[in-house]
Amino acid sequence: MSCLFNSLSYFIPETSLSIRQQICNYLEANNTIIDGLETKDILKMESKDYIQSMRNPSTWGGGIEIQAACNIWKMGINVHDIRRGTKGVICFIPVVTEVLQTINISWSGGHYEPIRG
Repeated sequence: MSCLFNSLSYFIPETSLSIRQQICNYLEANNTIIDGLETKDILKMESKDYIQSMRNPSTWGGGIEIQAACNIWKMGINVHDIRRGTKGVICFIPVVTEVLQTINISWSGGHYEPIRG
């Protein structure tokens, strides 16, 4: 299972597999991830089988899935880049709704981890 979905499951009371499938369903329905752009067009730039590939439990999630999670669960997600020399925070917020909570996860360049506490 991808570390991103495992990290999200720390904050969302669902299994990482359920979170993955809900995100894929959201993307498949062409729901908004970036205001002013069709989600299906964004996904085509990534790969022609993007959603099918993302449904595979071993496929890594990234920014697209983080943005979809923000919109589905009405949360802000702060991604803390913990790589040496590039420390920073990328703040994802829902495109179409208010923020009900904000969570923090870390990114090492190859691994996501929930920031607990």
